[in-house]
Amino acid sequence: MDITINGEKKALDGPLTIAGLLGVLALEPRKIAVERNLEIVPKSKYDETPLSDGDKIEIVQFVGGG
Repeated sequence: MDITINGEKKALDGPLTIAGLLGVLALEPRKIAVERNLEIVPKSKYDETPLSDGDKIEIVQFVGGG
C-alpha cells in the first residue's frame, strides 16, 4: 500500500490501522495528533481507523518545553 506521510511517499505492507502505522514508525500515540485525508482522527479511533492505498497522513508531535 502506498501512502503519503507528512508529504513523503511511503510503501507499506497492509492492511494497517492508524495505531499499526504509529507502531511501525515507533511513535508514542499519547504525544501526537494524526490527520487522515484532511480530517483529524480522534485518539480513541486509532485502533479502528484503517489506512487505504493513496491516503495522505499528517502526523504532528507535541514537544514540551519552557
